[in-house]
Amino acid sequence: MSSGLKAGDVPLVTCPDCGGTLVFHGQEEEGRLAWGWLRCGGCGEPWPVKRGLARLYREDAVRGTDRLMRVIYDGLPALHDPLTTVLTPLLQSVSESKMRAGYLRRLELGALAPHADGTPLRILEVGVGAGANLPLIRRELVTGQEVEVWGVDLSEGMLGRCQQRLRKGSYPGVRLLMADGHTLPFRAGLFDRVLSVGGIGNYRDPAAGLRELARVAKPGTPVVVVDEQMDAGRRPSLFQRAAFRAMTFYTRDAHCPRELLPSRAEDVLEEQVSPFFYCLRFRMPEPVAVTG
Repeated sequence: MSSGLKAGDVPLVTCPDCGGTLVFHGQEEEGRLAWGWLRCGGCGEPWPVKRGLARLYREDAVRGTDRLMRVIYDGLPALHDPLTTVLTPLLQSVSESKMRAGYLRRLELGALAPHADGTPLRILEVGVGAGANLPLIRRELVTGQEVEVWGVDLSEGMLGRCQQRLRKGSYPGVRLLMADGHTLPFRAGLFDRVLSVGGIGNYRDPAAGLRELARVAKPGTPVVVVDEQMDAGRRPSLFQRAAFRAMTFYTRDAHCPRELLPSRAEDVLEEQVSPFFYCLRFRMPEPVAVTG
């Protein structure tokens, strides 16, 4: 199953540089963008589409820990999910499925209701990786709802594994593209649910990443962020401490970035979903009306 953008999706994506509208010039396959360029009508910048993946990010902006983590993920895409399944219970004494269920429930997928104007519901996962959350998201949705799941990642290797997953199963409505979480290529308020797992902690600018998650979410919708943090309520063993330090080699301060949330964030909830991972849920209110 193809997972690239459809021609009708182009008005929903924007130029990462200036936020301008994009126009596709190129070849389509099976109704999806296959090869060509998405050219900005504002600044004129062309963004490539190769092998069915739109690449809406600047390579020169991928630096520091962003570049290091991409090298790691590109180097082991086939091992990532199997290792997660095996090591999660070994290191944290909790199953992978229980951990994922702990944060997915905060998306409140069962509460999604159809839009009055008939437009599809849209869910965004930033850092979609190999797509391990996709079947769990589908399982939580109400049967018969028209829902699009958009997944972005900077690792072409991980997105390749995700494409393989989609070809093997039934995942209608999935869109994948390469993008940088610091400058998401979407117009504001596009998504009904927003999820980010295992990425914010190694961003070069996590505050910018959180602002982008908040910007693309509709007012009032849950935005859920998950990443590493040692559970302060437990007494980890020496083995667990060593394992956590190895997992978070990129920083000496792996923690929930609650202090970096946008100032207007509300309904903030922080909790541990496993000994090594926090879940941070928040919502953004309606924009303040400007008068005068």
